[in-house]
Amino acid sequence: MFALVGLGNPERRYTGTRHNIGFEVADNLAIRLHCSFREGRGEFMFARGSASDVDLLIVKPLTYMNESGIAVSEIQEQFELQADHILVVCDDFQLPLGQLRLRLRGSDGGHNGLYSIIYQLQTDEFPRLRCGIGSSSMPVDKNRMADFVLDTFTADERPTVETMIRNAAEACLIAATEGMTPAMNRFNTRQQSENDSPASS
Repeated sequence: MFALVGLGNPERRYTGTRHNIGFEVADNLAIRLHCSFREGRGEFMFARGSASDVDLLIVKPLTYMNESGIAVSEIQEQFELQADHILVVCDDFQLPLGQLRLRLRGSDGGHNGLYSIIYQLQTDEFPRLRCGIGSSSMPVDKNRMADFVLDTFTADERPTVETMIRNAAEACLIAATEGMTPAMNRFNTRQQSENDSPASS
């Protein structure tokens, strides 16, 4: 089994915000795999599907971003998953809008959700997919960055966001079914536009 964990905040008021891009990727994956989310035995929602004979677990933590590690620890224990079989999808304001970056392991990079997961799992040896949300509208004052990530995408940004969501979902499926190296080779590229998308759907 391979778990695909999209990070975000569960309340309706966070829907469509930059910080919730992980939830949107998780929703896209569930649609692709024709499965529905249900409550888990813990602080998470999950859906189960399969692709290329690989059992997939799609997870949305309900702990809020800063406590994401609690939910990830729960699914690791319940489904007996190795850390390298848990791919975490999150936002990254240090990447340009639309750009994806897959990594096998690494630090939290200042992301509170990743920090919580590293703390709870006691390892940084889990793959992660960062989705770029950076834009010219980012505040110069880093103290205002929380307001930026909790704001919704603009109408002009949304087409690029939709393309990124599709690409991110495709990257997750390739990582789970073919391996991280093929996924990194395909998606760790320059920023993709709608007309230059590696995903076909």
